[in-house]
Amino acid sequence: MKAAIRDDHGLAFVERPRPAPGPDDVLVRVRAIALNRADLGVLAGHMHGSIGGSGTVLCMEWAGEAVEVGANVRNVKAGDRIMGSSAAAAAEYTTADHGRVYPIPEGMDFERAVTLPVALQTMHDAVVVNGRLKPGESVLVMGASSGVGLMAMLIAKKMGAGFVVGTSTHAGRRARLGEFGADLAVDTSDPAWPEQVLKATGGKGVDLVIDQLSGDTVNASMKAAAVLGRIVNVGRLAGSRAEFDFDLHALKRIDYIGVTHRTRSVQEIREECRKTWADLAQGAADGSLALPISASFPFERLGDAFAMMRANEHFGKIVVTMP
Repeated sequence: MKAAIRDDHGLAFVERPRPAPGPDDVLVRVRAIALNRADLGVLAGHMHGSIGGSGTVLCMEWAGEAVEVGANVRNVKAGDRIMGSSAAAAAEYTTADHGRVYPIPEGMDFERAVTLPVALQTMHDAVVVNGRLKPGESVLVMGASSGVGLMAMLIAKKMGAGFVVGTSTHAGRRARLGEFGADLAVDTSDPAWPEQVLKATGGKGVDLVIDQLSGDTVNASMKAAAVLGRIVNVGRLAGSRAEFDFDLHALKRIDYIGVTHRTRSVQEIREECRKTWADLAQGAADGSLALPISASFPFERLGDAFAMMRANEHFGKIVVTMP
C-alpha cells in the first residue's frame, strides 16, 4: 500500500505492507485524512508521545471504510463508513482501536467527516468533562481560529454557555469567529485585551478558559478569568515555558487543569470517545458542529498541505484525499 512517512530527511512516499488488525482493532481503508499541529511536530522529527522517528507513518485523523474487524469488535462491521483518530493515518490502510471509531453520519462525505473526530473529542473533553461547563456560564477560547478552537466555541454554545469569547491575532479570522459562536472576538496582541473581556462580563471575568496558547499569554488569561474560574490547558502554541503569576492564581482561586491524550490508557480514551459521541452525535449529524475546510489536497500533494499548515495560512481544517 502507499504510505507517507517521516524518513531521515522529511516527508517521503513509500510502499508498505497492509497492516493486520488485532483482536480489538478495525482495519480501515482510508479515504481522507486531516492535518493537526501534532503532525507537523512528527514530520519535523519530534516525538508525540510514543509516536515519531524515522520511518513513522504520518498523521492521526482519518475517515474511510471498515475492511475487517478483530474478534472482539462488536460496534463496527466490514463495510461501515467510519471516522476516527489513530497513529499512521497517512496510508491507504490503517488500524484503529474499536473504541476510537465513530460512525460517519448519513449523507456526510469523507472530506467533511474527517474534520470532526479530533476536534469533537479534544474539545468535548476540555469544555464539558474537564472544564465542567454549566449552562449560562461564560467561556474564553484562546487560539479560537484553529479547527479545534472553532469547535470549542460551537460545543460551548451547544452545551449552554451564556457568553463566548474567542481570540485571534488575525483581523480577518477574528471577523469570522461570530459564525462559530463567539459573542466577542479579541486580539491577544493588544495588551488591553483582558480588560475588554472583563468589561464584557460586567467586571466578573469568564468562568472557563480553554487555553491552546499558554506561554506568555497565561497571566493575561488569569486576569480575564473570574474568581473561582477554571483554565483548561489544552495546548502550548505560544510556548511551553513562561513566568507564572502565582499570586494572581491564588488571589482568584483558579483551577488550572492540564490535559493530554499522551498519558491516557486505552480504557480512558474509549470512555472519552463514548462520552463525546453521547453528547455530540446529533450536532455532528445535523451540521451544527461543522467545521470549515480551508483547503483540500490530493495525497501526492501532502507536502503542500503541510506547508500551508506550517505557514498558518488556514482557517479551519486542511484535508487530504487518498487515492
